[in-house]
Amino acid sequence: MPDPVLLVLDAEPSPRLGRLTGRVDVRYADAATLAERLPAADVLLVWDFASDAVRDAWPGPGRRPRWVHTASAGVDRLLCPELVASGTVLTNARGIFERPIAEYVAGLVLAMAKDLPGTLALQRDRRWHHREGQRVAGARAVVVGAGPVGREITRLLHGLGVTVALVGRTARRTIHGAADLDRLAARADWVIGAAPLTDATRGMFDSRFFGLLQPSARFINVGRGASVVQADLVDALNRRWLAGAALDVFEDEPLGPDSPLWDVPGLLVSPHLSGDTVGWRDRLGEQFVALYERWARGEPLPNVVDKERGYVPSADLSPDLDELNGPGEPGDLNG
Repeated sequence: MPDPVLLVLDAEPSPRLGRLTGRVDVRYADAATLAERLPAADVLLVWDFASDAVRDAWPGPGRRPRWVHTASAGVDRLLCPELVASGTVLTNARGIFERPIAEYVAGLVLAMAKDLPGTLALQRDRRWHHREGQRVAGARAVVVGAGPVGREITRLLHGLGVTVALVGRTARRTIHGAADLDRLAARADWVIGAAPLTDATRGMFDSRFFGLLQPSARFINVGRGASVVQADLVDALNRRWLAGAALDVFEDEPLGPDSPLWDVPGLLVSPHLSGDTVGWRDRLGEQFVALYERWARGEPLPNVVDKERGYVPSADLSPDLDELNGPGEPGDLNG
């Protein structure tokens, strides 16, 4: 019996497949060759997760892989109606990026509250200008997106003494529903976007939303770039509807040198690096190898994406996060 065919939509550096060497027929494709090589594949590893090639190639003729794994948390660049309707199992890299992203958000909260960007600018100008920073403990935050990333952000912010309201698609134990977002955001010091890209979240952070915020509030997005109407955020910052913002994800990446976002007062721009820490590619490769071995044994796979929803559904909050929120209404900001 021939070895299963593993097709890798490749990007440099290529994945290290370790224990699979010699046990799997590994083939490689790029955007130009994916469509012709897809029918021969039993498994597709989307290593180049910034590519739209899968969405473009999937509707074509021929057999399709039984399993697709993407080395990313988001799956919006893969999904097309034909893939959604197919029997192919889709998994993502859940478990790799949550803690690094949460650490990055916590770092942004501290840096912005203590005006570290201003300190660096003053140092470059050799100016001694005393200012007062803001307390982080006692602040109020809304985290939009109740998946693993949003939950890990909530845990770290709790550790800094921040009261956090976690908002998901629907209300459930310790999680607010989308209908509560406006009320919560209007009282928040920090609003953090950590939601997947779906029809409901595309463009959700717009002029109407930014107009709800306090002038002292700050906005951070580490979810998906298309959830923010970037022109509306620029306008809101210029009008001083909010005190500042930080974006790590953008609708079009990389951000071009002529983008107006580089020069917006009060906006911190980072190149989609919040989840990337030293050795992250090796961890992605190790995760895929472990998943492949489960698949080869016929065992159920974790991290299975609900293709209709566009993300991996989460169970209710774990007891430790439930305990952090305390009794009563979940993570409310009334205190």
